[in-house]
Amino acid sequence: MKLNRKIYGFTTALIIAIMMISSVFSSGEAKVNLPVRLEGTLNGAEYLIRVPENWGGTLLVFAHGYGQPSSAQAAPGGTAMEDFLLSQGYALAGSRYQADGWAIKEGIIDTLSLTNFFGAKVGTPDQVILWGFSMGSVIAFESAERYSDIYDGVISACALGAGTVRTWDSAFTLALAYDVAFGWPEDWGTSDNVRNDLVFNSDVFPVLFNQVIASSNFGFFEFMRMVSGIPFDGFYSGANFLFTDMFFLTEARGELESRAGGPIVENIGHTYTLTESDLAYLAALGVDAGSLLQAMNARTNIVAPKNARNYVKHYAEYTGDIKTPVLTIHTVGDGLVVVNQENAYRSTVEAAGMESLLVQVYTDAVGHCDFNPLQLLFSISAMEFWLASGIAPSSAFFPEAFGFLNDFEPSPMPF
Repeated sequence: MKLNRKIYGFTTALIIAIMMISSVFSSGEAKVNLPVRLEGTLNGAEYLIRVPENWGGTLLVFAHGYGQPSSAQAAPGGTAMEDFLLSQGYALAGSRYQADGWAIKEGIIDTLSLTNFFGAKVGTPDQVILWGFSMGSVIAFESAERYSDIYDGVISACALGAGTVRTWDSAFTLALAYDVAFGWPEDWGTSDNVRNDLVFNSDVFPVLFNQVIASSNFGFFEFMRMVSGIPFDGFYSGANFLFTDMFFLTEARGELESRAGGPIVENIGHTYTLTESDLAYLAALGVDAGSLLQAMNARTNIVAPKNARNYVKHYAEYTGDIKTPVLTIHTVGDGLVVVNQENAYRSTVEAAGMESLLVQVYTDAVGHCDFNPLQLLFSISAMEFWLASGIAPSSAFFPEAFGFLNDFEPSPMPF
């Protein structure tokens, strides 16, 4: 892509200016000789700390998403992104968490412990930025409310802005739509209470794959996608969100139900709808979407046991009462954590009267957490500027020449 020279020149100057501002306000003093690489286990959780020789004083603490990485990572994308950030003068730290799965509780504790460990073993940072991706965004959002004395700023990427409860209730739309379209296999449990030891690759994938390759089923999958509000791009190919979403609605939900002590989703008061143009499109594909909607709306009586529901509320449902600057970044073509989750988070923060501490930005990519290194660097630099100056970063920090969409506004979530 050929960039406009004026835009590129302005952007380069902006990056240099931000770096200069950071260097003025950053003078982190290490207790050990630099560079540093520390690996080990802290309270049962593997960790990784990396500090460059040219450390400028900022510590980036990484909260990873769902599923255990093969080893502790200190940045999204592993070693390549770590090396890039080290070259920019950032210290890095990341925990693998004590447990796999929906490890919000463990992630909050282990990330906090690692941050404190860094200060004791390496040195006191001038500023600590916690950044969480996907499930790690829940850890980041919750930590922004609980531990503003520890984390100076928070970046939540591809974020579950609606919190655990609304996220899973909303995602259940796809499971219920699958149930009325194809029937939920008895071996999987039920659509609202999956078998807790369900294994996607062996139990779910073979059934789903055979249904997907049958061309006569395309209209039913389109019904599932559209009633769930999932973008078309990446649903069937590329990111393959259909299979990823069904993994979370089966195996991953079963794991969370095991933690919570029972089924977790509810849909009392929900009304599942499609537009007239949606209905006409599906009719052209041979699908009576009206009847399928009627079947879904006849089943809006699902209630989760109180103990299980309380677990997902605790890990975590946000109050919006943030005490530290929060920056969110989201791709508009996210078919796993749809972008209107950002609207939900803004509404929560506004209701708490803390909107001055929230900035939200969007990129034009199709994919979940599909950000390039420069977009992440812009976000970090914007947060550094915010912390140093007390001024929330404007759209000038997120140039559209690099894939940012400054005029984008996500629509509200349906539930």
